[in-house]
Amino acid sequence: MTQLRQAFYEKLLELEELGVERFKGATLYVNPINEFGEDVILRNKYGQVVHKLFSHGPYRSSAEEFKI
Repeated sequence: MTQLRQAFYEKLLELEELGVERFKGATLYVNPINEFGEDVILRNKYGQVVHKLFSHGPYRSSAEEFKI
């Protein structure tokens, strides 16, 4: 998890260096595995399978700001 966090942070820095100030959204795909390299099924506290996580964050996206 630490390596993923660092890689994500470094890519954000690269975007800033390239002059990116706004974007419509971002998508992060992950394929979670256990310590044996086997796929795992994520479940919430009710035992339901979790397929996607969404974050609306504290800030409005440019798309929302410009009503795109």
